[in-house]
Amino acid sequence: MHQLLKFIPVLLVLSACSADVETPTTAVAIDAENFGLVEDQLFWNFEQKVAGFRNMDKISWTRAVPAGGSPYLLPRNETDLGSTEFRFADKTWTIDEYVRQQKVAGMIVVKNGSIVYERYELGNTQESRWVSYSVAKSVTSLLVGAAIQDGYIDNVGEMITDYIPRLKNSSYDQSSIRDVLQMASGVEWDEDYADPESDINVTPWATLEVYDYLRSKPRESEPGEVFNYNTAETNLVGDVVRSAVGNNLSTYLSEKIWKPFGMEHSAYWVLTGPGAGEFGGSSLNATLRDYARIGLFAMNGGVLPDGTKVLPDNWMIESTAPSKGHSGYGYLWWMRGSGAYAASGIFGQQIHIDPSNKVVIALHSARDDASNPEDWRFMFAAIAALIDATSR
Repeated sequence: MHQLLKFIPVLLVLSACSADVETPTTAVAIDAENFGLVEDQLFWNFEQKVAGFRNMDKISWTRAVPAGGSPYLLPRNETDLGSTEFRFADKTWTIDEYVRQQKVAGMIVVKNGSIVYERYELGNTQESRWVSYSVAKSVTSLLVGAAIQDGYIDNVGEMITDYIPRLKNSSYDQSSIRDVLQMASGVEWDEDYADPESDINVTPWATLEVYDYLRSKPRESEPGEVFNYNTAETNLVGDVVRSAVGNNLSTYLSEKIWKPFGMEHSAYWVLTGPGAGEFGGSSLNATLRDYARIGLFAMNGGVLPDGTKVLPDNWMIESTAPSKGHSGYGYLWWMRGSGAYAASGIFGQQIHIDPSNKVVIALHSARDDASNPEDWRFMFAAIAALIDATSR
């Protein structure tokens, strides 16, 4: 469901890069001893995950997303939710047990704009940035909305090839921005990680090479009709924004959301190599509290604290409406029922947004499996318990 991209090997990271791209540096010794090869991260052991997930800016190509100087305040109104009980798989669990069993590195619950529960594990602190994986897809969706509000994109009905002419005269001639946001382009794609010959495992990830690879793909269904999770097409969404605004996503995110909304710490967007761009299938690495602030920004409809509208009216409603191809998927957001929605990333990364209960829950995790359906159900049960506990 939530897929991982193959990354450029660490050895290539040592090459020269452009001025606005952060180069890898020496990490603290205890983590550096456990760094694994970036291209093998789907198969990292637990120690490698913990070290790598909080140090991606030190072992991979990244571009900074600078924060401003006035953080959005998160007042504290805390209660101990660790002993909160819930049922899952015919067993009673507590949140404490969930955190240990699912290798949670950080958990925060924000209710009515205040922190009601916050904890850090695995050596993390409030300042620890952590990998997000496909959480970045949902952030990219926010940037599409911002580009429409700014007038750079007219609407999501425009064709992908209007912004990426290199894909003209290919199957993408018939695919709109909306189709790709909903993972329903109609273009053939195989995201099976177990098959070494599947598209996800053989696609070259440099930007122009991705275009050339996708140009060769045939159409297998009408656009907008069939959901088919396609990480490569998140490249296209990011490239539509980059083409439209005339700048990289990191700078646009920083100027439109990160600084003006009041993110506390700078973030890093992981790139696939020198000269490559940001896209939602890679990762935006940020602190847990800034994960929560992303959730608050979305829940507030993209309105800044000073009242400025970053997103079009009803953009979040449109983004989180069920699509024709998948009732549980919108514009790169997952639907969670009763109006709730989420940004999700493999190994247990999550921003859960519940507007009706005014709750945002964010997690950093280093689960054993990238995307085990049972783990997701376990997470949903824990989140439901937390929401219930804060709504009594």
